Amino acid sequence: MTVTQNTAVAIEAEEDPTHSDFCSAEPRRPPRPDGRDAYTISEVVAFTGLTAHTLRWYERIGLMPHVDRSHTGQRRYTNRDLEWLDLVGKLRLTGMPVADMVRYAELVRGGEETYGERYELLAATRRDVLERMAQLRDTLAVLDRKIGFYADAGHRPA
Repeated sequence: MTVTQNTAVAIEAEEDPTHSDFCSAEPRRPPRPDGRDAYTISEVVAFTGLTAHTLRWYERIGLMPHVDRSHTGQRRYTNRDLEWLDLVGKLRLTGMPVADMVRYAELVRGGEETYGERYELLAATRRDVLERMAQLRDTLAVLDRKIGFYADAGHRPA
């Protein structure tokens, strides 16, 4: 693995450079062009909203398996790292446990032979999200009925 290919996203991109599956949304335009994309931890904090402590923790637990360092030992993140952190943020929003996110990162590093396991992990997460969405829709319907009741009863705040 080269210096610039330092995350699980880079490994996925190497497997098939024309098929990038790290994010379902359109990728954000990177702040800097590749090759000049050495971000400090404070810049990554500003871009992602994560804390420096969280970024270091992600590295410690294997969620960010390798972060380059400058000649002075300071962390240097790349656009690929930012893309990976965006995916991790999306996985967090799904409610995926951290252990499963770490497992996913390990599977990505494992290469193509882990596609089946990755599929199963993400499909299970998707099922969980759909179930939670259904629960939230039901909860929203209850709230709407209650709000409608109070609006019709004339007890709405002025």
